[in-house]
Amino acid sequence: MGSEMCIRDRAMSLPMPMGTRRVECGGTCLRCLSSARSRVTTGFMGENILVLDAGTTSTRAILFAADGALIRVAQRDLTQHYPRPGWVEHDAGEIWDRTLACAREAIGDDADSIAAIGITNQRETVVAWDKKSGQPLARAIVWQDRRTAEFCAGLKDQGHEPDVQARTGLLLDPYFSATKMRWLLDHDEAVRGASERGDLAFGTVESWLVFNLAERAHVSDASNASRTLLLPLDEEQFDPALCELFGVPRESLPRVVDTHGALAECSEEWFGRAIPICGLVGDQQSATIGQACLEFGQTKGTYGTGAFVLTNNGRTIPRSTHRLLGTVLSQRDGERVYAIEGAAFVAGSLIQWLRDGLGLIESAAETEDLARSIPDSGEVVIVPALAGLGAPHWLPQARGVIAGLSFASGRAQLARAALESMAHQTHDLATAFAADGAPWSMLRIDGGMAANDWMAQDLADMLGIDVERPDFVETTALGAAFCAAVGVGLYPSLEDAAQAMRGKTRCFRPRIDEDARAERLARWRKALAAA
Repeated sequence: MGSEMCIRDRAMSLPMPMGTRRVECGGTCLRCLSSARSRVTTGFMGENILVLDAGTTSTRAILFAADGALIRVAQRDLTQHYPRPGWVEHDAGEIWDRTLACAREAIGDDADSIAAIGITNQRETVVAWDKKSGQPLARAIVWQDRRTAEFCAGLKDQGHEPDVQARTGLLLDPYFSATKMRWLLDHDEAVRGASERGDLAFGTVESWLVFNLAERAHVSDASNASRTLLLPLDEEQFDPALCELFGVPRESLPRVVDTHGALAECSEEWFGRAIPICGLVGDQQSATIGQACLEFGQTKGTYGTGAFVLTNNGRTIPRSTHRLLGTVLSQRDGERVYAIEGAAFVAGSLIQWLRDGLGLIESAAETEDLARSIPDSGEVVIVPALAGLGAPHWLPQARGVIAGLSFASGRAQLARAALESMAHQTHDLATAFAADGAPWSMLRIDGGMAANDWMAQDLADMLGIDVERPDFVETTALGAAFCAAVGVGLYPSLEDAAQAMRGKTRCFRPRIDEDARAERLARWRKALAAA
């Protein structure tokens, strides 16, 4: 055999000469031996993973080493368009241009070191483009957008929700993609015209990026496809009957593929060489994978623009009776793992609103110091329903409430109440999960807000369980790296990738007394009723 190199060696980011075998612990670890054999047989050039993370407020490119070490990050903000109350839009061309710019910056001169690309993305956001020209036909309608609430209510009134939920795991809410597609067909002349010509392509953001990267391949992974209202959880492809119900032409939709495997190939023109795209996964499923919630019952909560909690449900399709969601967590070789999910639409975006909308703070980090500066919120409670209420309430018409104001209320009280609302919303979700037979024994948290120690402790206090946070909180990108690494053959399974690539964690344990917890929850429920 040729020479041996340890998988933990930082030199692994360099191209591996053919015949070189990577091992760990002198080759005694079975996982490392099997991974090494897999990588040698694939014959790719390098062992780094490039992740494109197209989020709601920004898009990034992150270059990871095969042990999960962060090599380089590039980031660009995305313009938020709010043409009317409840409407949220993005420029799809801007998403592509800025993602490409980030990717080129992150790669630098290291294209030959990259084994594969993984993509993770804001889910449910709909892009419409022309298949022939490749140009967007309208602004993308973002997942937060509520313009289709009336259409959803009409379908509910017609009695369609029970069947839709049984088939797709989802509820009839503007959050999901299908009604956004229908709205574009009904209200945008360019979209309607492209459909009549047979040139219309609909897709979520990962589909749009792959179309541009991979010479117009039109695919969507199962995790994103399961968020459209058009994919039954037990079927391989989009369902014609559901497409008919929502008025979405089946021929405009992409082909549904795995979350990890040989999915597409990036054209040589973008980075100087063709690179396989081996991971595609929606951002919340990606964070669940990045948190190594790979066994039944393991739960993660991501606190980014919104707050999203997913519990691994194994190979059993979730059936919620408490208005939680069933979704595809991952898929390999057509075999699916599912998750049960609850989402609060407003989390970090509330802090952004305090900063940009009200001018109360200069940075998100300032909220932690403000929260610590006072013993309590002075009975101020914020219900952050700025984009309606998500699970388990599902009230798109709800609006935000600030309750309990007095002359004693100031910046610190409002900042603390904003952070407390994260634990209050999460407690509502925990109650619904438990009622559905999926109680949490621990919550693994991530996302930008999770870096706030005060908020992490408050979650533990209000939930009454341990809260675990990884040192590297951007696990959304890490999960896509796991998928791409497995898809290209660096590791034989997601479990192996997690063992090698996931870093250290910190645990926050409950320390509030039951009376104090009950008092806060009572104030929350009163304010919630007003929303």
